[in-house]
Amino acid sequence: MIYELRIYDCLPGRLPALLKRFNDHTLALWNTHGIRQAGFFTTVVGEHSQRLTYFLAWESLAEREVKWKAFTTDPAWLKARDESEADGQIIANVINQLLAPTAFSSVK
Repeated sequence: MIYELRIYDCLPGRLPALLKRFNDHTLALWNTHGIRQAGFFTTVVGEHSQRLTYFLAWESLAEREVKWKAFTTDPAWLKARDESEADGQIIANVINQLLAPTAFSSVK
């Protein structure tokens, strides 16, 4: 397995709009494309109170490439993204890393 760590830093006050987009649109589209999430998190204590952190689980880099491209070019996703940003940009910065579990990780 390969895990993808994605961190979205939202513009001030825009985290609720991002959470709504995931809840109302993105997760259903991921299900359609076979994309598996492995957890979503917001910051409770610490810096970056306008941050969404999440993990995706992939069988391989090849699977990620095929499924992520299909998702990001899906007209339903493009429409949902554009509509969610009708009153302004949501995300200021994205951090993305592809991670492989160590031999001693509880997650394989």
